[in-house]
Amino acid sequence: MAIRALFPTLVSKESLIGPDQRRFEQDLADECRSLAASDAAGRRWSARHYLGGYTSYGSLDRLHLVSSLFARLRRRIDPRVKAFARALHYDLAGRTLDMTDCWANVMPAGAVHSLHLHPTSFISGTYYVVVPRGAGALKFEDPRLALHMATPPRRAGAPERFSAVRQPAGQGGRPRAVRELAASRSAAGRLLRRAYLD
Repeated sequence: MAIRALFPTLVSKESLIGPDQRRFEQDLADECRSLAASDAAGRRWSARHYLGGYTSYGSLDRLHLVSSLFARLRRRIDPRVKAFARALHYDLAGRTLDMTDCWANVMPAGAVHSLHLHPTSFISGTYYVVVPRGAGALKFEDPRLALHMATPPRRAGAPERFSAVRQPAGQGGRPRAVRELAASRSAAGRLLRRAYLD
C-alpha cells in the first residue's frame, strides 16, 4: 500500500534571544497585566468567551499598531516568519507578509485556552512571555476536526506524527521567549496572524 502525506502542518520553534531580552519580557509581562486591569471591554468579552482568563482579542486585537512594545515584538518576529515562509516554499513574490492581528492573553491557574482556528491565516504563532511552574503543554490538534471530520482515537504508542502534538509550555516561573509557528498548506493564504501572548 502506498501512503503519502498530504497537507502537513509544519511547526517551527525557536527562542528570541537578544541583549535586552529579560528586560523586554518583563516590560511585556507588565504591559499584559496592565491591559488585563485597564481594558474594561476586553474583560467583558473575556467573561463571556474566555472563562477564567483575560484576552484583548475582543477589544484590542492589533496591539502591534498601538503599543511600542508590541511593535518591537513584531520587528523581532518578522525576520523569523519570513524565513519560515521561505522554508515552506511559499511564492510570496509581489505579496506582502504582514502581521494583521496581535493580542494578549493572561491565563491564571485553571484557565484553559480551548481548541480554535485562526481563519484566513496561513501562519499563526504564539509568543510566551511568562510560563508558570506546572503550566500545561501547548497542544496542536488536526484542524479538520472543527470541520466535522470524524477521527477515532489513536492506539497507545502511535508515532507522534499520527497524534496530537504536545510540546512543553516551559520551565517553571521563568520568562521564556518561545514562539511557535504553524503553517497548513491547505489553509487560505492571504493574511498573517501571529504573536499572541498566552
